[in-house]
Amino acid sequence: MAINQAAGPLDEHATASYAHLFHALAEPTRLAILQHLSSGEHRVRDLVDHLDLAQSTVSKHVSFLLECGLVTVRPQGRASWYALAEPALLQILVAAAEKMLEATGNPAVLCAHLRPHGATSGKLSA
Repeated sequence: MAINQAAGPLDEHATASYAHLFHALAEPTRLAILQHLSSGEHRVRDLVDHLDLAQSTVSKHVSFLLECGLVTVRPQGRASWYALAEPALLQILVAAAEKMLEATGNPAVLCAHLRPHGATSGKLSA
């Protein structure tokens, strides 16, 4: 598939939005949080235990993911439960990243939970 070469003015808002999304996904701790959330809802306390990080660190990263719209929060009593906002879309994004990594000679699989059902490495389902 060829990329359209027609040059036009850049949409600065769209560019900033994409950069913000990719910035969220570029941090290993945030990717680890997304992997944990792909198996179901977690509290910050659960993520602290899973990741063996300080509560303040996990809270900071969860807040960033919440700000980006990648996660949602569900208050329950005194607890807040976090979940993936769009699991199916995140699966597609991860599959596309796996395909890109494979094409550039750096094959990697992030997490089985984030793979579309029935997908194998190198297969991108839409």
